[in-house]
Amino acid sequence: MTVSLKLDDQLCFSIYAAGHAFTRFYRPLLEPLGLTYPQYLVLLTLWEADDLPLKSIGQRLGLDSGTLTPLLKRMEDAGLLTRTRALSDERQVIVTLTTEGKRLEAKAAAFPVQIGSAASCSAAELTALRKLLFRLRDDLEAAAA
Repeated sequence: MTVSLKLDDQLCFSIYAAGHAFTRFYRPLLEPLGLTYPQYLVLLTLWEADDLPLKSIGQRLGLDSGTLTPLLKRMEDAGLLTRTRALSDERQVIVTLTTEGKRLEAKAAAFPVQIGSAASCSAAELTALRKLLFRLRDDLEAAAA
């Protein structure tokens, strides 16, 4: 087996480049909402399950608290969420959507359809790709552990 070290032959580069393309695609969708892409990911997490510990959000998104805390602070300053100490354990920070944060869900509802329209793949292909990428992530995380 011959191994190619050409950039375009690297799976990691194609995933990296696709990630940047997603960010560029989302920028004009999120800008009117006053959101960055990482903030949108936080909202997606909270729309799925509100009142989450900061640690749970970080685990779900693969972000450490040093990255997540300033992001959440900006979102709190914008009135999208609140951060409070858990009564049962003051070391734990609970993140809760505000009415404004919940309101943005309806505005973002069309985003997946817009991604689907922009992609030259069928819905089934996109679903299969998403599942394959999650499996790849899980395999790589297991191998790295």
